Amino acid sequence: MSFLKEYTFKTQGNTDIIDITPHLLEFIEEAGITEGIVSVFVRGSTGAISVIEYEPNLVKDFKEAMERIAPEDKDYHHHKTWGDYNGHSHIRASVVGCSETLPVSNGQPLLGQWQQLVLIDFDTGPRTRTVIMASSD
Repeated sequence: MSFLKEYTFKTQGNTDIIDITPHLLEFIEEAGITEGIVSVFVRGSTGAISVIEYEPNLVKDFKEAMERIAPEDKDYHHHKTWGDYNGHSHIRASVVGCSETLPVSNGQPLLGQWQQLVLIDFDTGPRTRTVIMASSD
């Protein structure tokens, strides 16, 4: 049986990281998944989905690492296209990726003890993000 659901999240941008694990658990329960997989995807080219240990100091470390990988103050060629000065946001989102596929067994995602599913908004300001979760048979 296939099941799909969209969730919306208000974000602050600038590498805002939101723990969406509770939504994953809700999705698995609503979909009635006991064994299978769940695909999680974020719409938009400056958003990302990842699995990390969601704790305050690691969140800070992650933000600092992203600044080293794709500094905000660099003059990206993308800025010439739209003038929105979010080239770093696109690069960061591409590095992390827009989706995750998670195994489910006994009705639970097979996440490690310290793993949480997160939505990351790399854009330069607040947004409403749409996350799609889907399962298939």
